[in-house]
Parts: sequence; C-alpha cells; structure tokens
Amino acid sequence: MREITSPTALVARGGNLIPEAVGFSRRPLHTTDQLPSGALHGYRTKRWDYWGITSPELFLGLTVADLDFGCVLQLYCHDRTTGETIVEETTKIPTPRGRIELPTGLPPFFVHGTVGDTSIRFDAAGENHTILRVETPRVSTVLEVDARGESLSVVVPWSRTRFQYTVKGPALPVSGIVMVDGREIRLDHDAWATLDRGRGRWRYSTEWNWAAGSGINPAGQRVGLTLGAKWTDGTGSTENALVVDGVLDGPRPDAMWEYSLASPEKPWRLRGSWIDATITPAHVRTASTQAVVAAGTTVQVFGTWSGSATLSDGRSISLDGMTGWAEDARNRW
Repeated sequence: MREITSPTALVARGGNLIPEAVGFSRRPLHTTDQLPSGALHGYRTKRWDYWGITSPELFLGLTVADLDFGCVLQLYCHDRTTGETIVEETTKIPTPRGRIELPTGLPPFFVHGTVGDTSIRFDAAGENHTILRVETPRVSTVLEVDARGESLSVVVPWSRTRFQYTVKGPALPVSGIVMVDGREIRLDHDAWATLDRGRGRWRYSTEWNWAAGSGINPAGQRVGLTLGAKWTDGTGSTENALVVDGVLDGPRPDAMWEYSLASPEKPWRLRGSWIDATITPAHVRTASTQAVVAAGTTVQVFGTWSGSATLSDGRSISLDGMTGWAEDARNRW
C-alpha cells in the first residue's frame, strides 16, 4: 500500500472517492468534509468514533455514531469483578440537528453526542491526550487517554462511490474513574484504550471481523494489535498492523480466522505468514438489532491474547498477556 505523509482529501465534490487518497498513514491525515448525506445520496454515509477500554476491572465500549438516517450513542460496560453487564444505548431517527458532532477535519478532535439523558464526549486535551466523558443513567466516566505514538489510518476502496476511511489506534494508556450506580472504579494500572474511527460511504450489507489487543508483553514492550477480515477482501487494503512502543509496523498481510459462532466462548485463533495469535475469552457479548432501516448481529469476545508475531524486519515479538477482543459482525444499514 502507498504511504500518505501529508494532509489529503478523501472525497471529491459530489461524494466520489479521490483515487490519490487510497493508502495508509501513521497518523490521521485524511479530511472528509465532502462526504454527502441524506436521502438523495441513499443514506450511505456512516461516521463514528469508538473507544474500547480494557482493564483488570472492566471491559468498556463507548460509541458516537451517525448512520445518516439516524444516530446511535452506546455504552457497553462489563464489570469483571461482579460479572454484571450494563448496556446504555440511545437511537434517534432522524439524527437531531446539533446534537451529534463528528469532525471531518484533522485532529485535534472534539466529538460529542447528546440524546435524552445520555451524553458522550471525546475531547482533545492538547496534542496528545483525549478525555472520555460519559453521562448515562447508570454509568459515568472521566478517563484520560495518552494518545502519543503512531496508529494505522487506511482507506478501503470498494469502488469510487463506496469506501471507508478508518483509524485504528491500539495500546494507548488510559487512567481515570468510572462510576457504576454510584460505585467508583478507578483505572490506574494495566488499563488500555483503543480507538476505532470511521468515515465513509458503505454498502447496504456488510460483514466483518475485527480484533484488537493491548498490553505489556514479557519482554517489557508495549504492544498493540489490530486485525480485520472479510470487509477489505479484494480491495488491496488491510487494517492489519502491530504498534510496538508507539511505532507502527504495518499494514501487514491478511490472516485466517478460526472460531465457532456456535461456541464463541472457545478460543479464537488468527494465523498467517507473520502471526499466530489466540484470544481465550473471559466474556462473550452478543448483540442483535432488527429494525426497518437497519439490522445486524455482533458476537464479540473479550479476553487474553497469547502467541507471537514477526515484525517486518524479521524480529519475533511475543503477544502473551495482552487483553482485548475479537468480533464477528453482520450488518444491513
């Protein structure tokens, strides 16, 4: 893939992908302000920011999404100590004007969504930190992400009219407080954040896999993993990469996924020419949406990674002890 090193527009006036925008970068460099929206354009524009958090205390997912025909704010919180899972999700059709902000320029980013009694904000704090503020009926957070280092930004070109720009940023240290029903959970060690940012024009029906892992391996290296499948097939693009001590190694070739949706609690294995990694689930999340305008199912497992990978320079690196997730998603939206 071609590496992009300077700010680049993703979309031409009218909504088509600019061919020169296809490639990858080590930090977000694409602008997306020409993305069209609305009924005249088929409601095909999808925009979101997602932060996934793993720690010894909890698994946490935070989403602000504009699906063109409506918006979704979602908090998913699994308390690893008590075993309780809380899902706070608000969907609004159509998207209320002025209540959702998903920037189209370059960082620093200020993302927010407020619908009813749910508010989610991702606010840049200087060049290298992001504050995750959430208020829902049962859960609130004030978390600070140290976002220094490289990430993987990549454009997936299905066609000139259907494409996706995604940013994957794993293994970012995070600290702060999560309040659950008035009980304080403090994240101050072995806590990691992963960013998934998306801006694009999607096909109506899509399937994908995505896996992420973060942690300090036995050699003392800070390792982040992002691995995808299905949705990039045939495009020449990939969201597969490692980030080691803040330095991107990737994009890397595709890998085979081995798992059973009938028994998702069993280990999931990802293997290829450069990687052999297994996630052993500690928690399984199953979500389903069946509505007139959108439908989908997601099976997501959270747990601990083991295995190894070979870097581009030939060095072997351990993946043992990372925490994260792997998922199978099928959506019509």
